[in-house]
Amino acid sequence: MKLNIVPARTGLQWVKLGARTFLRQPLAMAGLFFMFMASVSVLSLVPVIGTLISLALVPAATLGLMAATREAQEGRFPMPTTLVTAFRGGAARTRAMLVLGALYAAGLMLVFGVGALFGTEAAPVVDAAGSTEVTPEMVREMFSRQGLWASMLLYVPLLMAFWHAPALVYWQGVSPVKSLFFSLLACWSNKGAMVIYTLGWIAVFMLVGVLMSLLGALLGGGGALNLVLYPMVLLLASAFHASIWFSVRDSFVFTQEDPAA
Repeated sequence: MKLNIVPARTGLQWVKLGARTFLRQPLAMAGLFFMFMASVSVLSLVPVIGTLISLALVPAATLGLMAATREAQEGRFPMPTTLVTAFRGGAARTRAMLVLGALYAAGLMLVFGVGALFGTEAAPVVDAAGSTEVTPEMVREMFSRQGLWASMLLYVPLLMAFWHAPALVYWQGVSPVKSLFFSLLACWSNKGAMVIYTLGWIAVFMLVGVLMSLLGALLGGGGALNLVLYPMVLLLASAFHASIWFSVRDSFVFTQEDPAA
């Protein structure tokens, strides 16, 4: 396994490949993502321990969605079992993925804890007049909180460390701790592409948001918009997760691959 440095414009290619691959199997990809979100929601109903378990499963779910992307890219229909690919590579791989998940949960709880020290209470969803509409004042008040910025500042390196880690652990047999180092190094070395990739997806979400607002206005306002908002967010999130695999694939030159993949 060797690090591969790519041009900044490759980030836009990752966005395109993710969207294109998602459109090959939209129902399967969206269904797998929905299964993961539903599982997280059910686990979160269990106080404390449920939330920790759901956080610890994020790397495994990310690996499953990467595997589904590979299946869709090759013209195959990703089956529901693809989502648990992380636990189908033998005892050693399973233990490594569980350790990686525990590290992710611990890291995210640390981020939340630091944010709480700065006072990052949730923004109100209802204003003084009893309206649930999001106003510019509410948005400005939310982004003026120090806790939010502290959490975001800490979350970026955490996200970089775990971006490639699930693939490195499962498909390359890298230890969890080493995978975090290699992932962080790969993201930093390809920071130009990662920035373009991030901006590309932000542009996609913003464009779809504008189109959805216009569609909601044409169909009768907020009520009509709410009917299609959640499905559209689900589809966009699924397409985004489909693009993660391509950033991993192009950031490394893999010399071997686990036969269980």
